[in-house]
Amino acid sequence: MKFSPISPLLVVAALITLLPFLSSAFWSGSIRAVQGLWLPVRTVLPALLAVPYALVAKGSSQFRWGWLALYAAVPCVICLLLESARRSDPRQSGDWRDYVILACLGLAVDLRWLERAWPPHLAVFSKMLLVNAGIYGFLVIRRLEGVGFDLHLRWSDLRVGLRELAAYAPVAVGLGLALGFLHVHAYLPTMQQVVLAWVFTFFFIAVPEELFFRGWVQNLLERRIGRGWALVVTAILFGLSHFNKRAVHFNWRYVLLATLAGIFYGRAWRQERRVGASAVTHASVDTLWSVWLR
Repeated sequence: MKFSPISPLLVVAALITLLPFLSSAFWSGSIRAVQGLWLPVRTVLPALLAVPYALVAKGSSQFRWGWLALYAAVPCVICLLLESARRSDPRQSGDWRDYVILACLGLAVDLRWLERAWPPHLAVFSKMLLVNAGIYGFLVIRRLEGVGFDLHLRWSDLRVGLRELAAYAPVAVGLGLALGFLHVHAYLPTMQQVVLAWVFTFFFIAVPEELFFRGWVQNLLERRIGRGWALVVTAILFGLSHFNKRAVHFNWRYVLLATLAGIFYGRAWRQERRVGASAVTHASVDTLWSVWLR
């Protein structure tokens, strides 16, 4: 059975996938409500993240019980580990379990460990479900403070985000053109195209990556190694996460530019500890690049 792009199963799966992401970003009360549940219920509840896989796999005839079990088990294991971390590290100075989970989530996305479960054009589900597992684990179970995952954008988010864009753009354009990584295109898109590209990039690329690298990684590292080193180390990790983008082998040009970008994204986030601010910078950089410089 061929999977239709407008299949009702796909629509329902997409809505279920977006619900935890958007509700936690726009309605903090949803996080507090789940935090109040009985611990065993809180721990097994994220197994429901396997439902989108079941719906999509059924519609595309790719259903496998092993993948369903994996998508149900991984969020629950994350919860068990982070509940243990919460109890052993009440000051949230950073526990080994935090870093193990972050490493596994990051590698799973970058190396596409779970994408084989999905039809090729629907692999974005894998990334978003892993993001949801992280959101549930770090915000509901770990109750990590200072993440700044609130997408009610403020004027200060725009001001800080665009300030860092203005600071990074000359560096990126000059170095990118010199390295042959960027290429100027004489193309004038419509305003609608630019806005739609920015909005899509903001929600599905910038926010998940900024939440991971700044809200979780940089946030936790600051408690261990200080603000300055946390900014640098997170930027390097962010750069390395791009090693396999747009190239078969190690793409050092992309890694270098992404590492530099990570400095400015990290500066935007730590200004007021707001994922929205760094996501504004990130989405703007990616949109300008994709429209005029790719």
